[in-house]
Amino acid sequence: MEITVTPESFPFAETFTISRGSRSEAQVLTVRIFANGAIAWGECVPYARYGESLDSVAAQIEGLPEKVSRADLPDLLPAGAARNAVDCALWDLAAKRADKRVWQLAGLPTPKPVVTAYTLSLDTPDNMCTAASKHAHRPLLKIKLGTPDDMPRLEAVREGAPDTRIIVDANEGWTADIYAELAPHLVRLGVEMVEQPLPAGADDMLAEIERPLPVCADESCHDRASLPELKGKYDMVNIKLDKTGGLTEALALKKQARAEGYGIMVGCMVGSSLAMAPAVVLAQGAAVTDLDGPLLLAEDRPTPLRYDSAGVHPPKATLWG
Repeated sequence: MEITVTPESFPFAETFTISRGSRSEAQVLTVRIFANGAIAWGECVPYARYGESLDSVAAQIEGLPEKVSRADLPDLLPAGAARNAVDCALWDLAAKRADKRVWQLAGLPTPKPVVTAYTLSLDTPDNMCTAASKHAHRPLLKIKLGTPDDMPRLEAVREGAPDTRIIVDANEGWTADIYAELAPHLVRLGVEMVEQPLPAGADDMLAEIERPLPVCADESCHDRASLPELKGKYDMVNIKLDKTGGLTEALALKKQARAEGYGIMVGCMVGSSLAMAPAVVLAQGAAVTDLDGPLLLAEDRPTPLRYDSAGVHPPKATLWG
């Protein structure tokens, strides 16, 4: 078995902005596993918010032993981007060796297309209104917020897309006071869910203030070890492969979170169709799916995922799994 890791970049169709800053390209790492004539692959997106960089994650992967299995990975790598790319590549390898699809190996039903949110970048109210109008045909819009001046943006998006379902992601950008002030207006404007309104590690107030609409943990939820700290503060969890460390832990987190009463959201870092492919398998039956990464890119993988009015379709075997 040989494991290689290659940095790649995919330009955004437009500059993408959240409360932490702007980006013009998605920087990813592509892992390939060569074993007995088979070539399998996976993708991860190192994220600075979690202390990751292209170099640090590549070093983690390059430090792995020559032979590795999915069962070995939790002892070799922490939950995060490096483990995700290798775990997903190992799933792809197993599927190729067995001449089956990943969902068959995992004992899951054949996946179907799932409706995905489309994310509107943080911008001026006028520009966000224009963007909302442009994408008002989409069934679900996700608005990036997280500043003290978000009310005009909310009003502008609702004006631009009066009939579209809306969810909001604050990316840890609000205080408890700001969220308490905004929450009634989120309800008034028909927002269905708010994602990570307060910073991870400083979100205890969510257990004490009123939650008039579902609150979803993103930065506060990585893997199953995160769940005890979420009790009483969150109603949903956003499962991302780059946080859980791959599909293996993500499936386990989904099962346990559901058993503990949490709603499920499946999200992503902004990457190519290769990064989204295993997440489509995970997203089956989720309350909210946010796998729009490839829709934000100007370029994608040679065999991209298909997006249409039914949502994002499961990957073809020529892409992954």
